[in-house]
Amino acid sequence: MSDEARSLTDVVTRLRRALRTSIRSEWPWDSLPMAQVELLQTLAERPPMRVGDLAAELRLAPNTVSGLVGQLIENGLVERGGDPSDRRVARLSVTPQGHEQLAVWQAAHEKRIGSALDKLDPGERADVVRALAALDHLVDHLRAN
Repeated sequence: MSDEARSLTDVVTRLRRALRTSIRSEWPWDSLPMAQVELLQTLAERPPMRVGDLAAELRLAPNTVSGLVGQLIENGLVERGGDPSDRRVARLSVTPQGHEQLAVWQAAHEKRIGSALDKLDPGERADVVRALAALDHLVDHLRAN
C-alpha cells in the first residue's frame, strides 16, 4: 500500500469516528447505527428498491439488509410497498419521518463540520475545499470497483 493510500485511509477513518462521536454527544437521538443511516441515504437517493438490489448497492449480505430494513420499518423510517410488475416483490422507500430524520442528521453534521472548518486557518480551509472535487472523483472510482 502506498503512503498516500495509508494516510488517506487513516484520515478518513479518524474523520468518520470523530463525526460519529461528536454528533452523538450533541444529538443523543442519533442512535441509528451507521449501517442504518447509509441504508436510509441509499434509499433516499434511489427509491424504491428491492432488498436484493439494496444489498448489492451497499455490498452487504441480503439477510443483513433484511434485518436493518426490519428495524427501520419498525421505527417508521422505511416502508415496504408492492411492485406493480411483480406482486411477489416488495420495494422499499423512505417514509416522510425517515426523510426528516436524514435531514436533521445531515444538518447536524454540516453544523459540526462547518464549525471545525471555521477553526482552520484560511490556507488549510482552502486546501480542504480544493480537495473536494478530487475526493468526489475518488468516490466514483471506488464505487466502480
